Amino acid sequence: MTDDARVELNSDKQRYELLVGDEVAGFAEFHESGNRVVFTHSEVDDAFSGQGLGKVLAGGALDDAVERDKVIVPVCEFIAAYLKKNPDRYQGHVETPPAGSDR
Repeated sequence: MTDDARVELNSDKQRYELLVGDEVAGFAEFHESGNRVVFTHSEVDDAFSGQGLGKVLAGGALDDAVERDKVIVPVCEFIAAYLKKNPDRYQGHVETPPAGSDR
């Protein structure tokens, strides 16, 4: 894993950005609805794949949402999978998306 990787909230673009140095290596898009953060899509650039950075992105984005006292709605399959692997970490902060949610 890259030591200088960090996740920052980019409110203007409604996404969390995974930064390696000054380069955007990936992002997790979302939209807010009341106290909910609906995660809709995540990706890590192919140039950065295989380094465990997806976990950094998901964890950083979800931790920030919890810190901001938001309810997480994981429409994005990657975010949903990360939550399933870390159920205790976000317990009480996750809402199941409605059936037929846009992916």
